[in-house]
Amino acid sequence: MEEAAKLEKFMDWATTLGVSDSPFINVDEEEPQKPGLRQTPCCLGQSLTISYFPNAGGRGLCASRDLQKGRLILKVPKSALMTSQSLMMNDHNLSMSISKFSLSSNQILTVSLLNEVAKGKRSWWYPYLTQFPSNYDILASFNHFEMQALQLDDAIWAAEKALEKTKTEWKNATPVMEELMFKPHYLSFKAWIWASASISSRTMHIPWDPAGCFCPVGDFFNYAAPEDEQDVCEGVNEKQMDVKSTRLTDGVFEDDYDAYCFYARTNYKKGDQVLLSYGTYTNLELLEHYGFILNSNPNDKAYIPLPNDLHSLHSWPQDSLYIHHNGTPSFALLAAMRLWATPTHLHKSVRHVAYSGSVISNENETVVMEWLAKKCDNNLKNLSTSIEEDELLLSVVDREFESVMEVKNLLLGLTGESFEFLKVNGLLEDGVGSEMGLTKKTKRSLEKWKLAIWWRVKYKKMLHDCILYCTKVINDLSL
Repeated sequence: MEEAAKLEKFMDWATTLGVSDSPFINVDEEEPQKPGLRQTPCCLGQSLTISYFPNAGGRGLCASRDLQKGRLILKVPKSALMTSQSLMMNDHNLSMSISKFSLSSNQILTVSLLNEVAKGKRSWWYPYLTQFPSNYDILASFNHFEMQALQLDDAIWAAEKALEKTKTEWKNATPVMEELMFKPHYLSFKAWIWASASISSRTMHIPWDPAGCFCPVGDFFNYAAPEDEQDVCEGVNEKQMDVKSTRLTDGVFEDDYDAYCFYARTNYKKGDQVLLSYGTYTNLELLEHYGFILNSNPNDKAYIPLPNDLHSLHSWPQDSLYIHHNGTPSFALLAAMRLWATPTHLHKSVRHVAYSGSVISNENETVVMEWLAKKCDNNLKNLSTSIEEDELLLSVVDREFESVMEVKNLLLGLTGESFEFLKVNGLLEDGVGSEMGLTKKTKRSLEKWKLAIWWRVKYKKMLHDCILYCTKVINDLSL
């Protein structure tokens, strides 16, 4: 009930600022305006409503009516956007202190956010700040055990790098926070991770600040991975096409409206969850910046070690040599591997064939597929757990644990990793109450461990599917 009351106050606050989902704010809307509909007491209800999607992002926005692809469905005025500029404009001490130090745009917004949160109910932004999560599961928040649970060296390195970067930014910004006389809680690294994670996962692009802006109500949209699709404005009239024919995402700040505007990325039926595309991310990138992964992500990729002499034979960028989410090698990877599998003296004569994406010969293709299948198989065997073991572990850690005793009974002896989880979280120590429930800290660690296992399963399945793909190609060539 307390959360519901906070949400209601926030919605009232947002309404007074002019946040609106009215279908009639779009001048191109062909429906006739109906008297009285503009007088709605809430900023939502005409096009969108808040709902809960337990298996698809949690709290989000759903369509309160049928929505047409490309239509304007939410408008958040510039005056309602929280930026470092707007925060400093109304806080002289903050502005003066920050001007004395050389900080990045992200550091400035992080300090400004913590400064505002520290004001509590005195902050003008308080109704909005109550809607922020109390914690995030981004990679920078992972401890050593949770990082190691990722298993892949590249993923562990990404987590370590994210943590190191966050710590460096915090240390460099500490002097300005001390000058602002932050209380110890807001000076802590834990508070810094929370604020920087808020920026990483919730801000939206604006042209005047690289750190972006916080967008009340607009940040309720859950994520949809972009796929190969036609322009978002297909099917709408010519004038609308001219307005945003090059839109790459579903939300953008528009000078004409002096507001952040959100558009329907597809046709939605009443009751559907309305989603927002933040951009193209792999699951590891989603975990690093947003603290979640997708069960089905068309933009996910798996990288494997390639022959040392491969890169000198082609001009493809390194990051274009990968395995797709469905197990198929990328165009560039196949082209490069086909050239690599060709004798050196024939490179000049077949280079144009390889670069066109065509098969050079059945023998060449067989060599490529056998090499890729063997490399994927070796990578899987070198990891400490199999897909089957990970899925069993996931089925256990995904439960709602009632007590420490239940956790011990299910995890103790299951795997060495599960034993390590109990040890790291102090659940094996003498005196830990058997009937006692899990602490918030342990529950958070459990969630991050679960994300790490889930991520590595997705990675391993890409390699497994690549083996199946290569095997099928080899079998087809032998017919």
